Amino acid sequence: MTFVVVALISAVTATALAYRDARTAVLRRTQDAAVNDVRTRVTAVAADFDLPPDQRSLARFAAKVSDGLGARIVVARYQDLVAVSDPLADTEGRITVELRSAVRAGDGTRFQRVMWRDEPYLVVGMPVTYADGDHRFSGLEVFVITDLRAERDDTAALLDSVRAGILPVVVLAAVLALLAAGTVLRPVRKLGRATRELAEGDLGSRVAVTGHDELADLARTFNETADALQASDARLRDQEAKARRFVADVSHELRTPLAAMTMVATVLEEDADQLPPDAARAARTVGAETARLSRLVEDLMEISRFDANAIRLNAAETDLADTVRASLALRGWTDRVEVRLDEGVRAVVDRRRVDVIVANLVGNALRHGAPPITVTLGTRTRARPTTSTTSTSAGAEWVTVEVADHGPGLPPEARARVFDRFYKADAARTRSAADTGGQGSGLGTAIALENARLHGGTIDVAEGPEGGAVFTLWLPLRLTGEESE
Repeated sequence: MTFVVVALISAVTATALAYRDARTAVLRRTQDAAVNDVRTRVTAVAADFDLPPDQRSLARFAAKVSDGLGARIVVARYQDLVAVSDPLADTEGRITVELRSAVRAGDGTRFQRVMWRDEPYLVVGMPVTYADGDHRFSGLEVFVITDLRAERDDTAALLDSVRAGILPVVVLAAVLALLAAGTVLRPVRKLGRATRELAEGDLGSRVAVTGHDELADLARTFNETADALQASDARLRDQEAKARRFVADVSHELRTPLAAMTMVATVLEEDADQLPPDAARAARTVGAETARLSRLVEDLMEISRFDANAIRLNAAETDLADTVRASLALRGWTDRVEVRLDEGVRAVVDRRRVDVIVANLVGNALRHGAPPITVTLGTRTRARPTTSTTSTSAGAEWVTVEVADHGPGLPPEARARVFDRFYKADAARTRSAADTGGQGSGLGTAIALENARLHGGTIDVAEGPEGGAVFTLWLPLRLTGEESE
């Protein structure tokens, strides 16, 4: 389109300039010829003309001048006498006052182009002077009217010819533009499409290489880059799969010896009161660390199942207020936590996984925050979750479980990484990702977030209005029979 528009503008500009120059040349040639002819003819006829004339002699003078100029209309004026070579011609509308004044001033031959009844005419006027060398004005004025319709038709025909040439120019420009699109724009468009596909994750996207020009070199480089990226991605995926299998295998292999160690540690703890003080302290330490190691192995196994996409929801319509109360009562936290639960809030969730989330968030608040600890259950309208991978429609209803404490809170850099695996916050909160008891493994909040995402929700963390940290679980409000977002 740009190519055609530029060609059209160029053609129209060239046409306008050609028409202007041609019209100027034709009119100038015509007026120069007319002025010379009038001057020559009037000088020749005036040589035998006697002054002062009467009406008859003035009419003969006008007729002789007209005969020598190809029967052009000639108007001769001498004081109050006026003679016209064609008595039927209307000359008043074609000889202007300005031209008469210029001729009467005796400044030589004058001409003027005029439009009369929508037709163009050239009027040439000149004073007749005495032939005594002094160029004295004799009082005789001569005006010759020349029809310019033939010149107008010639320039109009030229303009029509040039206009007719614009269409082939535009058609040629369109053909050239299509050729340019075929040789330049189309390969660029294909390369752009392949780049977008590659950016969207299609590592097998390639571009056909044709020719030996710069675009072919660019397409070849793109294909080589895509090949290298695909090979690197394959290596990374293989390494990631091996790492996942390694973690899963190690965790699985540790479960059997840990089970035995746990039983031994339990027996030692039960008999710790009968042991010497140092032995009792060692027995209790072994028991606590064995329990912590067992929780770490279970967390690693859970993370491995998430990474392998082996987790399945056992979802059913659940009263969330009862779920939260049961989670607190199971761990003996009912008296340590203030609850504000909206009754009758039901949603399709996996009750066990919601229990894991609530236990992790409340356990962190009890361990690292300061009372009062509040758990608030309600519903809100939200466009989409902040970190969830599941997009939702605008204005969707969400269930929220908000856990707030009044402790030192989390600095901004810790809030940005609190859901990272094995992340431990600074001294403000000794361990940001703790499990439900004992020291944390650094995997608790990561597992909680994965469970929330499994439901199509997410977990937010923010600073409370009065200090402390506020963790908010967002779950889509879906009931049995409703279509998921």
